[in-house]
Amino acid sequence: MLVMRDDVRLVTLTGPGGTGKTRLALQAAAATADDYPGGVWWVPLAPLRDPALVLESAAKALGAPGDLAEHIGDKRLLLVIDNFEHLVAAAPDLAPLLARCPNLTLLVTSREPLHLGGEHEYAVDPLAPAEAVELFLTRAVAARRDFVANGEVAQICERLDHLPLAIELAAARVKVLSPGALLQRLEQRLPLLAGGARDLPERQRTLRATIEWSHELLTPDEQRLFARLAVFRGGCTLDAAEAVADADLDTLQSLVDKSLVRVRTDSGRFWMLETIREFALERLDASGEADEVRGRHAEHFLELAEDAEPHVRTDSQVWVDRLEAEHDNLRAALDHLQSGPSGQLVQRLAGALWRFWYLHSHFSEGMRRLRTAMARDPRPTATYAKLLQGACVMCQGLGDNVAGLRHAEEALELERRLGHAWGVAYGSLLIGNCLSEAHDETRNLRAARERLAESARLFHELGDRHYELIATHNQGWIIQDLGDAADAKRVHEATLVIAREIGNHAIEGESLAQLGMAARDEGRLDDAVDLLRASIRIDVRLGLRSNIAVQLGRLSSVLVRRGDAETAARLIGGSDAMRERLGAAIAWWAAERNAETLGMIRSVLDPEATDRALRDGRALHPEQAVALALGEPQ
Repeated sequence: MLVMRDDVRLVTLTGPGGTGKTRLALQAAAATADDYPGGVWWVPLAPLRDPALVLESAAKALGAPGDLAEHIGDKRLLLVIDNFEHLVAAAPDLAPLLARCPNLTLLVTSREPLHLGGEHEYAVDPLAPAEAVELFLTRAVAARRDFVANGEVAQICERLDHLPLAIELAAARVKVLSPGALLQRLEQRLPLLAGGARDLPERQRTLRATIEWSHELLTPDEQRLFARLAVFRGGCTLDAAEAVADADLDTLQSLVDKSLVRVRTDSGRFWMLETIREFALERLDASGEADEVRGRHAEHFLELAEDAEPHVRTDSQVWVDRLEAEHDNLRAALDHLQSGPSGQLVQRLAGALWRFWYLHSHFSEGMRRLRTAMARDPRPTATYAKLLQGACVMCQGLGDNVAGLRHAEEALELERRLGHAWGVAYGSLLIGNCLSEAHDETRNLRAARERLAESARLFHELGDRHYELIATHNQGWIIQDLGDAADAKRVHEATLVIAREIGNHAIEGESLAQLGMAARDEGRLDDAVDLLRASIRIDVRLGLRSNIAVQLGRLSSVLVRRGDAETAARLIGGSDAMRERLGAAIAWWAAERNAETLGMIRSVLDPEATDRALRDGRALHPEQAVALALGEPQ
């Protein structure tokens, strides 16, 4: 295969929608996986609309916290990028990536070539006649168990040019049509509905006719819902379909039965194949109600984001995961609002989402969205202050504490002018965090402690025990860094009690971790292990994946002191791999601690054993790494 040749770096599978490009790419990736020790990585582009997100999506898939090319380096890996055709403006960005990564191979699916130097285009042909018949029979029996094939099935497949998607759509009709009736309708419909533009490939015109034929068989209510559902990117829940598209459950189920809409049994989300969705979008645009439907879509997801915001503020994993599932729809809502007349609506949505972007490490996109929203309406409002707070946190995630501090100070000044007491308290918290987290001349621990103490006092006056606890807990870190370990320990013992009292499990887990590190420094290694394992169990229960990666590194530093250097090395590897999967940057203090731990490991194990343990750790699934940390069977 082309992807196995050393002299081939870029392979593009081309062809119209429905020919099976994605299926072939999956098969090729599976067949060649052993040839890529750096792994095979899948990057789906179908839900995206912004070419600037292509490399960011690839970085996210690989867990690259920063520069994608730097992360890949000289690793031999295969990157499969699916559905590139609508983002071809980003194709030139692939050339420098290939130039900087000498062992990287790209396998791309697209309806048109990328026109890059060194590109090997592979036109994906339709199925062979026997494969087409087999696919039709499989789908037909799934739709109707008593279906019996005859010679007309092969003729149907031939009429459909052996296109997989067209065959699936046609096979779904055997519930109500015999093969003979199906063939007759195709004979009548295909010449009539070969209505694609003449400059489209012939197979795409045929596929368009097949989809249009299925569409014409729908009732008016089904056609209306089919068009409206196209507004969703990445699918939707039943509630969203009802709210935005005025979906009736029976009508929606009918579209599922007819293979125009699909449903994921694990999540209950409804979605369309992209080729079908494009056709449905044409129908939506021609319906005269596209603006109204897009407006309802944006309104629905603005409401979702604002409903989620107070829960995300307290790190509710259920709500964070819900936003992640709808991220493509939230992007679409932002895009629609950005093109509309109201800058305030854009700002409300971006302001409600920034904590989610931070928790799931969407730092670059979040920063870009926040800047765009701020530019729409720079008036000094409470919403604008919220955007500044988000910009501060995004900068911290990107490692730019100087810019983060600037945004935090501007937000605090605005909150004071507005007389917003909670915002003033939160601004002091952000400034304290920036001053303490910096790893340059802006780091000022004493000033940071003063800011956090002020923040805790203000939150106490407001009766916000949650954020008072956060500000107090963060002071404990600073006190530790200032050299007063005993006082820091007292702070974390106090925050542990309060966290349990008010049900703040995230701070409970982090307080346990800090007490575990204190026990390590006091030489109470068994206690340290118990405390850190308790912290990990809480983080697992809450789904705080980035916290788990941090705790694995902390536990590693205890285990190497307790004489288990091999497990310590495996946990370091597991921590690094987990963080990379999340796309989360490693804090400088965590990097320094891990470097110290690794030095201790290398003083005990020989280089080969150390490297082997690190590799073994990196190969662990996150659940296996957690089991190793907890001393449980993997």
